[in-house]
Amino acid sequence: MFRQAVFGFLVLFLGAFPAGGEQPARPLANFDKAKVVARDSIYADRRIDYYCSCSYTPKNASGGVIDKASCGLVSSSSIATRLDWEHVVPAWFFGNKRSCWAKVGCKPGVEGRECCERTDPEFKQVEADLHNLVPSVALLNVVRSNHAYGMVEGDPRKYGRCEFEIGGNPKRVEPPQSVRGDLARVWLYMIDTYGVEVTEADLAVLKLWSLADPVDEWERLRDRRIEAAQGNFNPYVRNAAP
Repeated sequence: MFRQAVFGFLVLFLGAFPAGGEQPARPLANFDKAKVVARDSIYADRRIDYYCSCSYTPKNASGGVIDKASCGLVSSSSIATRLDWEHVVPAWFFGNKRSCWAKVGCKPGVEGRECCERTDPEFKQVEADLHNLVPSVALLNVVRSNHAYGMVEGDPRKYGRCEFEIGGNPKRVEPPQSVRGDLARVWLYMIDTYGVEVTEADLAVLKLWSLADPVDEWERLRDRRIEAAQGNFNPYVRNAAP
């Protein structure tokens, strides 16, 4: 009973967060284009991934090679050395209720995200929103899948010094403390801008993380660069106290 009362108070208190979130005035054409802009413009002088702080070297059109030794990442998987551009809010959250996700309008065998990418311009715009993209070790992007963020009981680290934990029922991913606020503010932006749905419990966690890990200068610079590229800002970053 006490825990429910405390949670209710937190939801009420945290409801005072700034709301808003305008969609990009100059949306990028697609996810492939967004990855190029993210790597070569937004993160051009900050080549480290969000989960492990691994450095990476650009390779090919929009990819890169992860330096495992730079961050103490331990894994024998071949994709542990590949850079991915991860959606902080997975595509499932903003696509699963769209008709294209149920393969409407697509040939047999084409469904879910692939069908939406082929047939739904609005989905492609959301998928290409730079506010929702961060560099990630490909292995952790794959392991994370569609799971939301949250606290994981214990300390089940499996990847060396990388503070990436996954577990619980339902499964949740617990990122490093140093980026929890950054990631939470992306979720809050996506909730306001595109109507992404989350539970009250998950929303309370996101708002607590945002308070506990305030906006820093890099996050403000990232926001300004994204605004220059696609024409909108994240109010949870822009309107935060200096």
